[in-house]
Amino acid sequence: MFEKPPFSKEEEAKILAAIKDAEKDTSGEIRIHIEKKCKEDPYTDAVKAFERLKMTKTKQRNGVLILVALEDHKFAIVGDKGINEKVSDSFWDETKDLMIAHFKEGRIADGIVEGILDAGAQLKQFFPYQSNDINELNDDISYGKND
Repeated sequence: MFEKPPFSKEEEAKILAAIKDAEKDTSGEIRIHIEKKCKEDPYTDAVKAFERLKMTKTKQRNGVLILVALEDHKFAIVGDKGINEKVSDSFWDETKDLMIAHFKEGRIADGIVEGILDAGAQLKQFFPYQSNDINELNDDISYGKND
């Protein structure tokens, strides 16, 4: 468990607002998961969190999870099957680079916000917003319980 929240109320509000903003233009679903440390490597942990959070339950299989392990200074971006069938293996590289630039300056919440907004812009190309779109996944930040 986190002894204290890893983000201020303002930072958390900015992250949640970014999710809502990014999802306005895409039918894709974006979630953020925060851990203290990686149990394995960040990608493997992200895949496990993706499944645990039931992110495969979207109609178009177009969910994206950004996992950040704060103490390990690692993160991963995982897209669901519907995304991976349409994009190249390097699809998330630009998003990762934007996030890393902020992370290197110690601005974790800003990096997450940039990652969310860029992910939304990237998803819009393949999964534009539909007038009958519904929010299929919870927009809250999920927090791991590992120590």
